[in-house]
Amino acid sequence: MELKTAQAGTLESGDIVIELAPATGAGIEIELNSTVAYQFGEQIKKVITETLQGLDITAAHVTATDKGALDCTIKARTTAAAVRATGKDVWM
Repeated sequence: MELKTAQAGTLESGDIVIELAPATGAGIEIELNSTVAYQFGEQIKKVITETLQGLDITAAHVTATDKGALDCTIKARTTAAAVRATGKDVWM
């Protein structure tokens, strides 16, 4: 699936900014910036990866700037960025 560069989210406490861009290689590459990466980094990456795969996106470069977001927020922001990047509306 072809991707444009897109983002969703804010830098407010309890939120996350997800930026999607075309992949520079194969698969989903995630660059995570988070103060809680040591404790929750793997879980954050897992939620992002599973959400993108569920939307049939198998190759993308993701930059995630986390400010303590819960899994449901991570999924929502990832979905919104994916919709903007692909033009495919998953809510219809």
